Amino acid sequence: MKVLSVVGARPNFVKIAPLLREMAGRPQLQSVLVHTGQHYDARMSDGFFEALAIPAPDFNLAVGSGSHARQTAEVMTRLEPVLESVRPDVVLVVGDVNSTLAAALVAVKQGIRVGHVEAGLRSFDRSMPEEINRLATDAISDDLFASEESAVSNLAREGVPAERVHFVGNVMIDALRLTRPLWEASRVFADLGLDRIRRYGTVTLHRPANVDDPRRLRQILGALHEVARHVPLIFPVHPRVRERLMGADVTWLGAAQPVPERGIVCTDALGYLDFVALVSRAAVVLTDSGGIQEETTILGVPCLTLRENTERPVTVTHGTNRVIGVARSRIIDAALFALAHPPAKPGAPPLWDGYASARIVDTLLGAAVEVAA
Repeated sequence: MKVLSVVGARPNFVKIAPLLREMAGRPQLQSVLVHTGQHYDARMSDGFFEALAIPAPDFNLAVGSGSHARQTAEVMTRLEPVLESVRPDVVLVVGDVNSTLAAALVAVKQGIRVGHVEAGLRSFDRSMPEEINRLATDAISDDLFASEESAVSNLAREGVPAERVHFVGNVMIDALRLTRPLWEASRVFADLGLDRIRRYGTVTLHRPANVDDPRRLRQILGALHEVARHVPLIFPVHPRVRERLMGADVTWLGAAQPVPERGIVCTDALGYLDFVALVSRAAVVLTDSGGIQEETTILGVPCLTLRENTERPVTVTHGTNRVIGVARSRIIDAALFALAHPPAKPGAPPLWDGYASARIVDTLLGAAVEVAA
């Protein structure tokens, strides 16, 4: 059985790593990896491949950045001849980025079976490009691999036949558990001068709704400044956000410069292992990322989601996550409460046990046997 996996952005890399490892141990399966190049910055691509022990891609489409339409079209145009050449039995797509939808569209039009990892997640906010990608990808996929029970319910409500939906757990948690010895040994604390800091918070921002609107970004930064009067906030900056912070009242950490006791402290984007290590010891995390909501749930770290919704409700019901929006007073109040009242570490959500990848590969191979029969 030949499985062609398509990745394009940081969250994809984290999710595909344990799947590739699982497939490598199955002699009846041949794995082919395509990197679309949606994230091409070395810190957002090459470093993740190295940290997660992902083999070099068999194909790199090098699509680069661009508008949603242009990026999606470029992936489709460049992937089509690859699929015609490789002729895989299954195209496996992960997450909700433009590369995910583009690859699913090309595959289904060539009559190739499509498996979607992390299917069924819904924010119910169609202003989010990721939500459109999720809806469209799920509508055309053959196998829908759900990470949480709400996703199964969403797909049932949308009329997806139950036999196409597989509740398998969360591959991102597989990656977190597999790499634990490595991120626990990270030197990020020494490198950032955090060893002498008793408590700190971690911030990530990258959603266009939060960072592309100057007024909203100023509002969020104003709230973060109030929180940073109590603990330093370490802010690894996504490459596309860096220019938007120019002129803002933040401290950019230079070489051999220790973290100050207070304030917003910006660093370059961190690799996967260093970033997970940073999050694992944080007193609070403020983020607009989906994946970090999941990681903090397992790590038992208080997470405040700077959005009005989440497509991952299990991180609220079974985890440490609170969805608080971007109102200044609410950010400040929620952060100070989290600092004063650390939560008890909850149990893991159902099937977030480190074996999601094995369940996915078992399903793919089981279906292949049925087709052959």
